[in-house]
Amino acid sequence: MSKLDGNERWKTKMIMTEHVEQFEGQQREAGSKMITIEERTMVRDLILLPYMDTMVSKGLKELEHSGSILKRAYSMAGQAIQRRIMQDTYQLQKELKQRNIRVLADEQEEFLVYYKIFCRGYQERFGLTRDVMRTEISLRLTQYTADLGAALRDHLK
Repeated sequence: MSKLDGNERWKTKMIMTEHVEQFEGQQREAGSKMITIEERTMVRDLILLPYMDTMVSKGLKELEHSGSILKRAYSMAGQAIQRRIMQDTYQLQKELKQRNIRVLADEQEEFLVYYKIFCRGYQERFGLTRDVMRTEISLRLTQYTADLGAALRDHLK
């Protein structure tokens, strides 16, 4: 909020029209430099995807040592999910780079993981709790599995 908001003189003819337009243009530009909710969601997903990849990799390694009859099928499904995670990671990195947004790991506390977001000249600190991360990862892995199942059903029809 600027000093001029709420000032009734701002609305009078004392200020030239081009000055009003110039001020409003500057306000729009400043607002466009801040990170949006959509971009914040993209950053969150970019942070979570490497954790998901690690979890799928561990699952595949455990699967190699199991004696399951369906070991090969599970392994192929895990690899397909892992490829999809990598594709999504690449797409998010590309999109955030186009929007001039960088994400760097900052620090980890007992229950929080912090990241620095550099967004069009601004810097912001972004934190995720481990519980939120677990929940989001579980939801996303469930979605990847459902997508894979739907692709298999469509293929078999």
